[in-house]
Amino acid sequence: MKLRHEYKHPVNQFDLLQLQRRLPRVMKRDENCDESGGYTVHSLYFDNVWDKAFREKVDGVNYREKFRIRYYNHDTSFMRLEKKSKVNGLCRKESVPISKELCEELLQGNPKGLLKSQKPLLQELYAKWNYQCLRPKSIVVYRRESFVFGPGNVRVTLDSKICGSNQVWKFLNPDHLLMPKNELAVLEVKWDEFLPAAVKNAVCLPSRRATAFSKYTTTRFGL
Repeated sequence: MKLRHEYKHPVNQFDLLQLQRRLPRVMKRDENCDESGGYTVHSLYFDNVWDKAFREKVDGVNYREKFRIRYYNHDTSFMRLEKKSKVNGLCRKESVPISKELCEELLQGNPKGLLKSQKPLLQELYAKWNYQCLRPKSIVVYRRESFVFGPGNVRVTLDSKICGSNQVWKFLNPDHLLMPKNELAVLEVKWDEFLPAAVKNAVCLPSRRATAFSKYTTTRFGL
């Protein structure tokens, strides 16, 4: 699995409007975007009783990972388990489909269904459920606008209307109410070997710096 460059930082509403105007002139919208130019992301994050994933993110640990289950546009018929790793400042993401029924079992505290799969990522979650005590901890929901650029395999996303909840048992109820955490949006830029100048100029915001911003840590404790 290839490691990719990634930077992200929060942006205010004025910056968001600028980016929403600039990016379509340079990049194509992701094919999954709806008529309004985006889609809704529902994520369920796992952590342990010692908040390992949260604390490693805040402390900037050189190698860290987190597991999450994700679905889009309120449609729970297609879900994925994802493992996102950070290695020496570079990112890697692995993902496999997971059934709604298996997700329901995990929300009820039963991981045994993971063992029925031959998929290594599901088996890894089962192992870490036991020896790291990973459990569902937090829901994060937001609106995403996504853009792609062929050279450099670049992906730029704008995430806004970020909401969170610790009522993880409601994850499969797309209509349950969530509390917005702040008015910030998040700009994320991911690429392989190089970042083309056209994209670099389009996402340039002189007043902003790359940071270790995380939607999970922000919504988990309202930082």
